[in-house]
Amino acid sequence: MRVIDYESEKEREMESSSNELGLGFHNNLIMKVIVVGYALTSKKIKSFLQPKLEGLARNKGIFFVAIDQTKPLSDQGPFDIVLHKLTGKEWRLLLEDYRVSHPEVTVLDPPDAIQHVYNRQSMLQDVADLDLSDAFVGVPKQLVIKSDALSIPAAIKKAGMSLPLVAKPMFAKSHELSLVFDEYSLQKLEPPLVLQEFVNHGGVLFKVYIVGDAIKVVRRFSLPDVSKRELSRSSGVYRFPRVSSAAQSADDADLDPCIGELPPRALLERLARELRSRLGLHLFNLDMIRKHGTRDQFYVIDINYFPGYGKMPEYEHIFTDFFLSLMQSKLNKHSATLC
Repeated sequence: MRVIDYESEKEREMESSSNELGLGFHNNLIMKVIVVGYALTSKKIKSFLQPKLEGLARNKGIFFVAIDQTKPLSDQGPFDIVLHKLTGKEWRLLLEDYRVSHPEVTVLDPPDAIQHVYNRQSMLQDVADLDLSDAFVGVPKQLVIKSDALSIPAAIKKAGMSLPLVAKPMFAKSHELSLVFDEYSLQKLEPPLVLQEFVNHGGVLFKVYIVGDAIKVVRRFSLPDVSKRELSRSSGVYRFPRVSSAAQSADDADLDPCIGELPPRALLERLARELRSRLGLHLFNLDMIRKHGTRDQFYVIDINYFPGYGKMPEYEHIFTDFFLSLMQSKLNKHSATLC
């Protein structure tokens, strides 16, 4: 990555901006250097900080600067925004302290809120609690198994769940899942895990990317439907690594409209607005399916924090606009306090 003397850029900009807040505006863009400090894994850096994003951001006055995790955050920057996806306990404590001592910096997103969606026991509870009145958006029946795989068949019967079942690790750091066809095979699973009732959905999944107020939806091929006949003839545990993210895009496929039609835009906007508020997150995506044979019965089967945005069409423009909107919002709040 190129080394940018953003401090000099910032100083020159501040010197030339002698208005009341030190910020100028032109064509609704903030004419100010915005410094985004990032703490990401090497894999996330490679997929997210692509040259096209960096170039577009730089043209809009946004600069990305790597955070040195071995040094105190307060000794680095100054940052306008901190972008991160690290899960270590030490990092979370460091970042929480920084948020308290630097309230002027926007942290994307609060560590506690991120941890909430990493745990599949709590991840979908906010979706289950929603009441969208005139729309059906729910979660499949699910059961948390913390230990003792031998007790799973009895627990499944007590919960009234039907085979096949999708088994997922309790914590979303692992994206591997398994499809279980018979009761005997349930005892071969390794807790802690979450079991979800499999819902036939035409083999198509909708990935709903959310970046602040922006929403982008793409279709992905998913697990195929399981008929009653197939279920009666199948047994065992079938493992699938990262089904939704590794699968081929279905956007250009010749799909039956009953399967491939995107969820209504108005519904997605309401859902995103509710979950942004409940989860306290700006950057996440929903894995959504439509129950096969229905037009308006949807299920959210997973929530992912800071997903693979590099695969999202036009993500460069969406993110740069998002960063600018954050700074615009901050300026508006600051201006209101001066009135």
